[in-house]
Amino acid sequence: MEGHPPQAEGGKLKAVGDCVTAVRLGVASSQWPPASSRRVARPLAPATPGRELSAVRKPLILAAILLLAHLALLAVHPSGAAQPPSSEGLDVGIVFDVGGRGDKSFNDGAYLGGERAEKDLGARVRFIEPGEGSDREAGLRLLAAEHMDLVIGVGFIFTDDLTALAKEYPNVHFAGVDYAVATDSTGKVLPPPPNLAALKFREEEGSFLVGALAALVGNSKKVGFVGGMDIPLIHKFEAGYKAGVHQVCADCTVVAQYAGVTPEAFRNPGRGKELALSQYQSGVNVIFHASGSTGLGVFEAARQTGKLAIGVDADQYQEAPGFILTSMVKGVDAAVFDAIERVKNGTFQGGIYQFGLKEQGVGYVYDENNRKLIPDSVRARVEQLREQIIAGKIQVPSTR
Repeated sequence: MEGHPPQAEGGKLKAVGDCVTAVRLGVASSQWPPASSRRVARPLAPATPGRELSAVRKPLILAAILLLAHLALLAVHPSGAAQPPSSEGLDVGIVFDVGGRGDKSFNDGAYLGGERAEKDLGARVRFIEPGEGSDREAGLRLLAAEHMDLVIGVGFIFTDDLTALAKEYPNVHFAGVDYAVATDSTGKVLPPPPNLAALKFREEEGSFLVGALAALVGNSKKVGFVGGMDIPLIHKFEAGYKAGVHQVCADCTVVAQYAGVTPEAFRNPGRGKELALSQYQSGVNVIFHASGSTGLGVFEAARQTGKLAIGVDADQYQEAPGFILTSMVKGVDAAVFDAIERVKNGTFQGGIYQFGLKEQGVGYVYDENNRKLIPDSVRARVEQLREQIIAGKIQVPSTR
């Protein structure tokens, strides 16, 4: 998703960290050529064969120079590494989701997993932050063409590109965080290509627990939910959250709203604040967001009104200390590290990998920062629900 400085700008493909920015080909006609290089039109001299050939060749030469410059920029490696992937060691490429590095959430979790692999496994990890549209596929293709040992796409939006590239590059390992598994006409799950690992989370289970928590401490019969993009993946958060609320408060109402229907809905803090303020003003005291950096606006609304919010994907307490009740965390870092470690150990296999409460792939934060906001009796009740879910006594819905 899963707020997001630094932002990808104007369709650029940006290598993150020590990587050098790689700019996508294609400059708007209003921007090229630069004003300083434009010349006033003059009458043309009579054409000669040499001049005609020159007129034809110049645009071709210019296009070739631009293409070579583009490819050279894309080939730059982080941390001063100027060579292609080595035959020794472990080379990993990670392409971030919409919003990129710095979202204090989903992408940062993937970054931490890659960073840990560098330290613990000696991996060389290259991070790429895409812009829009074809830039995402271009980032993945760049890494695959360089024959990285593992290429990871962070976010459901990479599903189709990962599937296609895994078939095109059968000797490269791929992994997709929140990969959207396809089904046939009968509803049977279609497995991904054998060299592609689908890393999926049971977000509904973690959302169930924070839903129960919101209802138990909210002191209101209304609780709120702000989603990013209105898609099935985020519906899992909403469905689990509602089920958790109703498990402990059957007559409570959940006010659920979404920021939009495009990927931009995951990086619109202004819209998040607008939705949250309307919910708080309607009597909601606690809002759970599953909206990327849009959630930063939810936190701002919580500060402004003196009410509570629930973070997502990673511990977001520091975004609004004292106003974050908890965060529903996903082990994106652990899933990314696990995939890299499997490649290093030679045990990597394609397939579907599920991370839920039982696998400690999801959960909620309870520590010294928010302990004062959660009474011991509420903590005990939520832990009881956790155990019931793990034991299969409570089936958490994943659809609305």
